[in-house]
Amino acid sequence: MSKKLEITLTRSVIGRKEKQVKTVEALGLKKIRQSVVLEDTPSVRGMIDRVSHLVTVKEV
Repeated sequence: MSKKLEITLTRSVIGRKEKQVKTVEALGLKKIRQSVVLEDTPSVRGMIDRVSHLVTVKEV
């Protein structure tokens, strides 16, 4: 069984670079304090690394 990650948007994307805004949207996050649960894959980890200063991550 693969691991899951709970990703929560903790900081606003206002004033951020366009790539960071698009990455947050690709993770499925739209509002602050919104959470999504995604599979722990290398592509998701890469997106999290790109916006690590905007999100928090917990293993589920």
